[in-house]
Amino acid sequence: MQNFRDLEVYQRCQGLFPKVYRLVRSWPPLDQRELGSQMIRAANSIHANIAEGYGKSPNDFKRYLTTAIGSCDELVSHLNDAQNVGLVSLEIVKEFVAEYAIVGKQLTRLKQKWK
Repeated sequence: MQNFRDLEVYQRCQGLFPKVYRLVRSWPPLDQRELGSQMIRAANSIHANIAEGYGKSPNDFKRYLTTAIGSCDELVSHLNDAQNVGLVSLEIVKEFVAEYAIVGKQLTRLKQKWK
């Protein structure tokens, strides 16, 4: 592994971020600014924390991975909120939640195995 870009979880998050961004940008302006901006920040935070922590000590990297896991959970919560107020269909939420469940598991495994 040469750098953080080689991590499968980083690549997955990079691929998911534009999908979250496009979803939010399809909403009315007020919803984009309020709930949407929180979702975009949470989705961006996941892969940003992987990148930022990668070059640090193992213990520091694990802390960044913990933050990434928190951002992943936050995004899932926001997706549920968006569905509850009628911005997103249940089907779309299920798709995103399934993808971010994989991300969460990958982050947890990486944190456990990182030396």
